[in-house]
Amino acid sequence: MENPIVKVEHLYHRYTTTRWAIEDIDFEINGSGVVGLLGSNGAGKSTTMNIICGVLKQTQGKVYIDGIDTLKDPVAARKYIGFLPQKPPLYPDLTVDEYLRFCAEIHWMARKKINTAISLAEERCGITHVKERLLRNLSGGYQQRVGIAQAILHDPKFVVLDEPTNGLDPNQILEVRQLIRNIAEEHTVMLSTHILSEVQATCSTIKMIEHGRVVFSGSVEEFDNYIKPNTLYAEFDVPPLPDELMALPGIKQVESVSGRGARLLYDGDRDTVKQVIRESVARGWEMTEIRTEKSSMEAVFAKLSGK
Repeated sequence: MENPIVKVEHLYHRYTTTRWAIEDIDFEINGSGVVGLLGSNGAGKSTTMNIICGVLKQTQGKVYIDGIDTLKDPVAARKYIGFLPQKPPLYPDLTVDEYLRFCAEIHWMARKKINTAISLAEERCGITHVKERLLRNLSGGYQQRVGIAQAILHDPKFVVLDEPTNGLDPNQILEVRQLIRNIAEEHTVMLSTHILSEVQATCSTIKMIEHGRVVFSGSVEEFDNYIKPNTLYAEFDVPPLPDELMALPGIKQVESVSGRGARLLYDGDRDTVKQVIRESVARGWEMTEIRTEKSSMEAVFAKLSGK
């Protein structure tokens, strides 16, 4: 049986003797794809991420990277990790090539593999044509690409990206998101971000930390449906009166929307939805649309964070 890429067991950390930054963090990450790490400011997200990457030593608990205990063998564990902090760790007076070579040597890569690894990382990140330019002369988008290149240079199994689109313009954001999706085809990626639309665009699963604890772990779809609104939106060419809709079994409240639409608070039963459709046909309401409404990610985030 294969080891999970990341296994976190009963992780605790505190910076002072009076307050825990994180308490009993416990989860596993398996296979390729993008995991979104969410949390409010001060929730413990960065602390957890830094411990996983070996930047910070935990107070209690265990972290395993591909089965390797990060406390017992930190060097071996870090070989499997690629990390891009929120501010890319660049040296502005180096060229892209020089910087990536420096990063390869830090990772103790075999010298005979370095040139090939640099070329591959530059190609995947779309920076081959700027490899001879000084980092200080690159735009923010290209500097971010170089930061991602150093994170995947040594072909790690687990890539951690902290706010990778921070400060980029809309076109650069789309390009970096596509790059992250491409990387996730062969690697496991953990993406930390405050931009919920970015989670929807790139992530397959979500881990959310609040007040130092995991408050949600599941798919993006499960996150979307965490709050059950039990409302339907229906639109008709011949709109019925609100009282006609209220008379249907399972309908609790009706709100008219834009003349032809109606928002129906119902009991959550699928049979109620079917009954609305049948009545529309029988009474000639000529329904053109019906759908279950979902809560926004912002609403779910606010509920989970207790705000």
